[in-house]
Amino acid sequence: MAPDPLTPGSRRRRLTEVRAKSTPVDDPERLTTHSRTVHDVVGQIEARVTAAGVLATEPAFWSRVRTAALLHDTGKVAEGFQQQLQPGGELWGQRHEVLSLAYVDLLATAAGWSGEDRLMIATLVATHHRALHSSSSGAAGGKPPLAQTYNARTRWDEAFTHTRLPGGVQVQVTRGLHQELVAWLAGFLKVDPPFATSGEATLADRARMLLEQVLAAWQLPVKEHQGLLAVLAQGALTLADHVGSAHERLQTHMPLSVDYLDRFPHTPYPHQRQAAAVDGHLVLIAPTGSGKTEAGLAWAARQLTTMPGLPRLVWSLPYRASLNAARERFRHSLVPAPGDQQADIGLLHGTIAHTLLAQALEDDCAAAPGAGRGEPTVDQARRARARAGAMRLFAQRLRVATPHQLLRGAIAGPAYSSVLLEQTNSLFVLDELHAYEPETFGRLCAAMGLWERLGSRIAVLSATLAPPMITLIDESVTQRVACHRAPQGTSPARHRLIVDENPLAGPESLERLRTWLRQGHSVLAVANTVATAQGLFDELVDEARAADPADPHAALLLHSRFKNRDRAAIEKNLLTRHPERRTGDPAGRGGLAVATQTVEVSLQLDFDRGAVELAPVEAVAQRAGRVNRRGRHPGGPVEFRVHHTPRPRPYDAGAVEAAWQALTALIEEGADTLSEQDIDRLLALAYDTKWGKDWTEAARRARDAFASQFLTFTDPFHDRSEFAQALSEQFNSVEALHRDDAEEYAQLTAGGRSEHFLLAAGLLIPLRYSQLPTYHGQYDRRLGVHVIDGEYDQITGLKPPQEPETIL
Repeated sequence: MAPDPLTPGSRRRRLTEVRAKSTPVDDPERLTTHSRTVHDVVGQIEARVTAAGVLATEPAFWSRVRTAALLHDTGKVAEGFQQQLQPGGELWGQRHEVLSLAYVDLLATAAGWSGEDRLMIATLVATHHRALHSSSSGAAGGKPPLAQTYNARTRWDEAFTHTRLPGGVQVQVTRGLHQELVAWLAGFLKVDPPFATSGEATLADRARMLLEQVLAAWQLPVKEHQGLLAVLAQGALTLADHVGSAHERLQTHMPLSVDYLDRFPHTPYPHQRQAAAVDGHLVLIAPTGSGKTEAGLAWAARQLTTMPGLPRLVWSLPYRASLNAARERFRHSLVPAPGDQQADIGLLHGTIAHTLLAQALEDDCAAAPGAGRGEPTVDQARRARARAGAMRLFAQRLRVATPHQLLRGAIAGPAYSSVLLEQTNSLFVLDELHAYEPETFGRLCAAMGLWERLGSRIAVLSATLAPPMITLIDESVTQRVACHRAPQGTSPARHRLIVDENPLAGPESLERLRTWLRQGHSVLAVANTVATAQGLFDELVDEARAADPADPHAALLLHSRFKNRDRAAIEKNLLTRHPERRTGDPAGRGGLAVATQTVEVSLQLDFDRGAVELAPVEAVAQRAGRVNRRGRHPGGPVEFRVHHTPRPRPYDAGAVEAAWQALTALIEEGADTLSEQDIDRLLALAYDTKWGKDWTEAARRARDAFASQFLTFTDPFHDRSEFAQALSEQFNSVEALHRDDAEEYAQLTAGGRSEHFLLAAGLLIPLRYSQLPTYHGQYDRRLGVHVIDGEYDQITGLKPPQEPETIL
C-alpha cells in the first residue's frame, strides 16, 4: 500500500463515510450498504432464474455473480471518486470498476478461488458499465471501451495511487481506509483478511495486471457457449446493480394463477383444454373470438407447475397500438397481489424502455452537466429516477411487449444483457405471429431457438397460421412443438363474403356505407393506409353522427399515427361502444369505426357490417373477426365485403395479389363464408404460389442471418452498441414526439415517480424510420427521442405531410 500523505486541507476518511451514490442528498447511500444490497438482489434474481437451460452447465454461475456483486464498486473507495460525489465536486476522470479489480485480486488469493473463478469475477466487475474492446467491425459504437481508456500510455500510479492536484498530491486510498474495507470484505466472505505486507504490489499495480489479463482473455473470439454464459452473468450483475440502486424488489407474485382453467366462468372449449394439457412448446390455431387468449393463459398456467424458480410471462403482440389494450385486459382479468386492486402488469414501451435503460446505465464516473458549479446532484438525481423507472420494467412477473424489445436483448453489452438474462426461464406467448413480414417472422424464429437454450418455453397463437409458418417454427427449436387446432365448427358461420372490384373509397362503396349507417347498422371500414382511413372518416363522419346525434362516439377513427394516450382513449371508447354482441342485443347497434390494421389484434370488437380494403389473407381474416365476432347477430351471417385496391401499400404486392386470387378462387369453388375451413383453404391457396414460396425462403434466410449476426456471443465483451441502431432500422419502426409536446415530455421524464415515464410514453407517436424526414424528424439528445413537426388532431391523428406544389 501507499504511504499516507494527504492533499492539503483534507482529512482521513473512514469506511462509514465512503459513499456509493450521491443520492439521496440528505443521506447518501454508503458503499458497504450498496454492496450488501446488490449482493442480496442477486439472490432474488437467482430465485427467479435458477439453473435453467444453459445455466445448468455452469454450477459456479451464481456464486461468481454474487461475489462480483460484493466487489463491483469497491473502487469507489478512491478519494477522487468520493470528492466527485460532493456538490460541485470535480470530475475524477478514472473508472471505479478498474480500481475494483485490485480488490478482486486481493480477495482471490485469500479465498482460494480457482483461476477460472478469478477471471470470471474480474470480468464481471470490469464490464458492468463499459465494454472491454471495440466492436469486431471496428465501427464506432458507444462510450470508449476499457481497452481504449487504459493502455500502455496510462500512468497507473498517477491514476490510482498519488494524483497530482494544484494544491498538492491526493492519495487515492489511505492505508487505514484500505484495511477497513479489506477487513469488511473478508468478513463478508468468511476468509482471513489479506492485509498488505512490505514490498507487495500497490492497488494500481494489481488493477493494471488483472485488467491486462481480462483484456487478453476476451480479445479473441471464444466458444459460443462460453460467451453466452458470460453475457448472462454480466446481465445478472448489471440487473442486480440497477435494482439495488433503484431500491426496487423483484416481485414474486404471479398474476396468472396455476388453477386458471378451473376459474373459467364457462365450460372451456376443447382447444383451451388441449392448450392447458401441453407441457412444452405450443402452436395453437383457433378462430378469432374463440377464446384464443384464454387458451394461451391456460397453457402458461400449466407451465408454471412444471418449470423451476419463478418464471416470467411475456405476452408479445405485433403492434404497439395493441399493447395498452392487452395490458388493461390482463390488469382487470388476472389476480392482483394481496392488498392491490388490480393485477400489476408490466408494459415494455419501446422508446421509453430504451431511454430508461440507457440513462440507468450511466454511472457516477461520467461527466455530469454542472460538475464543478455546485449542480451535479441535478444530473445524478435524474439518473436515479431513470434507474427506478427502468427497474420497474423488470420488477413484474407478467409483462406485455413488442418483439422489438425482446430482440434487443440479443445486442447484449451492459445496456441489454439484463434484457437477455430476463429471457431465461421465461414463458413467451407470441400472439398473432402471422402479422409479421417474413424478415421479422424469421428473426423471431431465430429468437425461439435461443429462448429454448435459455430454458424458456414458447407458445404461438394465431387464427391464421399458414403451413410454411408452422414448419419454420418447428425447424427453429429442438424440442417437440405440440400443434393444436380448434375443432371445425368451433365458430358458427358469421359472414357472407363478397369480393368487390370497386375501391373502398369510391363513390359506389361510400354510398353503400352511408346506407348501412342510415339503416342503423354498426359499420367497420378498414383501410390499408392512414391517409385512406382519414379520408374515409372525413367522408362518413357526418352521416354517422346524424344517425345518432346524442352519441359522442357515433364515429371513431383508429390508426397508428395517434399519440399513445389518445389511441388508448379511442380504444377504450371503441370497446365500450362496440363490445361483443350478447344474446338479445338489437339487430342494428349503430355507429361507425374506421381503422387501419391496428384494429386486427387484441381488440374484442363486434360490428354488424364490414367493408375492408384487400390485404394479405391473414389480415382479411382478422378484419372479418371483428364483424359478427361470435356469430350472434339475429340476422345470421352478415355482409363482409373485400374491396380491391389499386395500390398494395403498405403490403407486399405479391401478398395482396395472392390474397385476391385465393378469395376469388374460393368464391368460384362455391364458398361465400369465412369459416375455419374457408380460411384454411385461403391460406393454402395463397401460399401455394410463387409469392408464398418466396415468402418462406425469405423468412428462412432472415432467421439464419439473424442467428449468425446477432445471436452469437463469441465476442461477448466487445462494444455492440452499433447493433442497436441496426436492429431498429431493420424493424423500420420508431416512436416520435411532436414538437408541441417536447416541454411536457421533458417534465415527465424528469419527474420523480416511475409512473411518469408511462405518461411520457403516452405522448409518443409510432412512425416508420423512412417517414421521419417527411415530418422533419430530428433526434433530440436531451430528450432521447426523435422530435417531429406536422399537423396533429386528437380526433384524426397525425395528418400525412402535404405534397409540395409543382412549380412550372
